[in-house]
Amino acid sequence: MGKNLIIFFVSFAVALGGGYLFYQTGDQQSTAAGKSSPAASDSEQKEVVSAQPASASSGEGEIFVQRGCSACHAVSSLGVQGGATGPDLSKAYTNVPDKHGVPIEEFLKKPTSAVMSGVIGGNPLTDDEMKAILDALKIASEK
Repeated sequence: MGKNLIIFFVSFAVALGGGYLFYQTGDQQSTAAGKSSPAASDSEQKEVVSAQPASASSGEGEIFVQRGCSACHAVSSLGVQGGATGPDLSKAYTNVPDKHGVPIEEFLKKPTSAVMSGVIGGNPLTDDEMKAILDALKIASEK
């Protein structure tokens, strides 16, 4: 039994460390890919946005591309093609309260899931980003 417990803890530590490295590397790649710092000017931010490949078929979903959400999530109702690691966010506006026990606004400020807590915790949304995401998720849920 002791040997199995040791194997479990070693496996757990490797998996946890791998997940941490994955998210840390992803953040660094996003920065290297041209995401600007919060102190960057509006003209610099517009330049970065225009340099990113568009994966949203409508302007409503562009915030998910800009913010990097589409690395893990799709928003199919807005034409945002993204990764399959996370769930499609098309119904998140209405599903988050039931799934996570808090309104979506609170979830985006302080996520109740471990994965999203790590993702958003290190790079919180600005007020403008929060509004844009909430508006887009509301539109997505109505389609």
